[in-house]
Amino acid sequence: MDGGPSFFGDLLGSIAERGRQLLDLGRERRPLGAIRAAGLAELCEQLLSGRGEASGTALAREILILYRSLKTAEKIAFFEALAGVFGPDKARLDKAVARYVADPTPAALAELHGASEPRRQELIRRVNLAPGATAQLVAMRAELLDILRRRADLAEVDRDFTHLFASWFNRGFLVLRRIDWSTPANVLEKIIRYEAVHEIRDWNDLRARVDSPDRRCYAFFHPAMVDEPLIFVEVALTREIPEAIGPILAQERTPLDPAKARVAVFYSISNCQTGLGGVSFGNFLIKQVVEEISRDMPGLTTFVTLSPVPGFRAWLEGERRRETSAVLTAEDRAMLEQLDTAPADAPLREELSPVIAALAAQFFLRERSAKGKPLDPVARFHLGNGARLERINPFGDLSARGMKQAAGLMVNYRYVPDDIEKNHEAFFDKGEIVASAPVRKLLRPDNGARLPAVQEKAS
Repeated sequence: MDGGPSFFGDLLGSIAERGRQLLDLGRERRPLGAIRAAGLAELCEQLLSGRGEASGTALAREILILYRSLKTAEKIAFFEALAGVFGPDKARLDKAVARYVADPTPAALAELHGASEPRRQELIRRVNLAPGATAQLVAMRAELLDILRRRADLAEVDRDFTHLFASWFNRGFLVLRRIDWSTPANVLEKIIRYEAVHEIRDWNDLRARVDSPDRRCYAFFHPAMVDEPLIFVEVALTREIPEAIGPILAQERTPLDPAKARVAVFYSISNCQTGLGGVSFGNFLIKQVVEEISRDMPGLTTFVTLSPVPGFRAWLEGERRRETSAVLTAEDRAMLEQLDTAPADAPLREELSPVIAALAAQFFLRERSAKGKPLDPVARFHLGNGARLERINPFGDLSARGMKQAAGLMVNYRYVPDDIEKNHEAFFDKGEIVASAPVRKLLRPDNGARLPAVQEKAS
């Protein structure tokens, strides 16, 4: 199997090169400047016009080359063209609508469905014929997402990218690979670069995470992007459920014999490709890693996360700024004045912990967004995947980032294989938060009127 992707890449490159020669003959070898003047949109129209495989592949490659040479304003103009010129074929759509209204047969419905598809979807499919095009289209969408912050009118173009990527990156196409010290260096470098939760400081830090006997790292890859991880998870094997990240990340520690481990801890999950935002991999990754580790180490009985709470500090500070808060007592306010100095003072952390824990329970179990969802995105991810909120850990992360984003708070979500499906349904169908009894007991009774649906689970 080794060398397979390279062989097919070379083959596609050869086809594209022959096609480019045909295109050059047809255009009398116009220079790149002339092609730019003709416009990228013109090349896209030519690609959609229906050429042979060789010339079509070459034209797709030429479109990508020209796109990469554009400046930001020119790229915006290109996306404007995709939105305005490459939508559905209006004449064909009008005809299909009239045919279906007159005679709503399955054939008429099929034609209506085909006519309603924007032309840019087929364009993206054909551009994907070029060697290495999938990764370049993912990068193109990443740039589009950045542009969307200022140009919401281009959202329809993004919807088409998302629609196609959801099919191209279907779980059936993804390959799970373990990352260890024998993994090629170019992939290991990307693991360092893409780590989004707990920074990997250097190669020694990376080795401690992927090469220790009580550590594991797994990533999803796609056959069209063989050296580009899509998402990866780092796992620690422990005896007990951890309450702090420091001991897990410590390089100077005595590794645990994996045979003595009873808990698998998912302590960092990082999405690697900005251009695949909105295409979900994480739920599949966690479930498959649980299966993989369980086969290798049947002694494991518990699967949990040690998760950050990136919005907790902002919510807490918002409550502190309110003249009157339904959440904070006068005693809370006085205690929280000392929050900035807490990490350096162990007795103060111990004194503050019950306050932070009670407020965290409020944050997770009672506070909601305008759409009725938990405020924390990590909570939405894990609860939506069927986990339960197992434990709240005040000052579990004393790093500068952990204090700034979450006042040091971390939590454990627990995945119980037999409960995953019903927990998932409870969250999405009823809006219920599945939480352990110890977490529920942290809630203050005086705010009970604000309590939404919460399921209690025995530990």
